[in-house]
Formats: sequence, C-alpha cells, structure tokens
Amino acid sequence: MQTVKMVVTGPFNSGKTSFIASVSEIPVVRTERKISDGTRSVKSQTTVAMDFGRITIDKDLALYLFGTPGQKRFDFMWEILSEGMLGFVVLVDSARPETFREARRILDTFRSYSNTPFVIAANKQDDEDAWPPDDLKIALGLDQNVRVLPCIASQKESVKGILLELLYVILENAGEEAAGTRK
Repeated sequence: MQTVKMVVTGPFNSGKTSFIASVSEIPVVRTERKISDGTRSVKSQTTVAMDFGRITIDKDLALYLFGTPGQKRFDFMWEILSEGMLGFVVLVDSARPETFREARRILDTFRSYSNTPFVIAANKQDDEDAWPPDDLKIALGLDQNVRVLPCIASQKESVKGILLELLYVILENAGEEAAGTRK
C-alpha cells in the first residue's frame, strides 16, 4: 500500500484537529495541552506538537494526515512536519477575518519550505458570518488558479472532498512535471 503524507495547517482555532478527527479511521494522536496564558479563549486546549490521523482511500492508497499547531509559539514544528509532505491544506476560519492575515503568513511559510501542491479550505461555511470562498480568495490575495474550497471541518464528507481535491491537485502537478521533463 502506498501512503501519502498531507499536512493540515492554519491559524489557531481554525479547525485543524476537528478536520483530522472527522475522517480518521484510527483514534487521532493528539498533543493537546491546556491553555494557561491567562487570556480568555474560545477553547481550553491547543495542539502543541501535532495531530495525526489516517484515512484509507482504497486498497492501494492511504493518507497520513499531520495537523500542525496553530499558535505562533509552536511554529518551530511546522518545518519538521512539512518534511516529506506531498501536499498541504491551509484551513481558514472563514467567519473570523481577523485571522486571514495569519493564514496568509502560514501559507507563505509552507510554500517557502517546498513547492508542494496545496488547497485552501474555507472552514465554518455553516456559520452565518462565513465569507464565501471567492471573497476569501480575494481577501488572502491569492492567484486565480489557487483552489479555495468550502469546508465544514466537523463533517466527514466535507473533509473528504477537500482531501480528494488536494489529491487531484497533486496528480495534476505530477502530470505537468512529467510533461515538462519530456520537452
């Protein structure tokens, strides 16, 4: 069986752990710790190293999903987790525009590690304040060819759609590279 490493990244509280947990066929390996910085937060725990899950696509292919920590103080883990990835998802809380700049910074950081295919997942599309994917693409200053996809990280079918789209992007890039080497 072939395995493909994919990284799920994004700002703090964008839904990375939920994204992996909704599709993983194994119990998700989590490295969450209590948040104790004295601030009131929308959640009580945060990922400090990574989340890990797995989903089998068919008898020949399994995806290993590595979720990054979202807090800047743990960003030293990003480069470590990016090693060997064949693609990545940047999860953006599309209902919290104050996180868009951080999402763009994370995207740029991961692109600096590797010229690896990626997609943007516009999470929380079930929230009435969610920005539509096309508006999010403009807000993030992305090229027209970048795929920004609607997502609800807690819904298995939504997450599967994002992962399949990333697989398509990976296959397209592999085909383009192969065609480029034949010229």
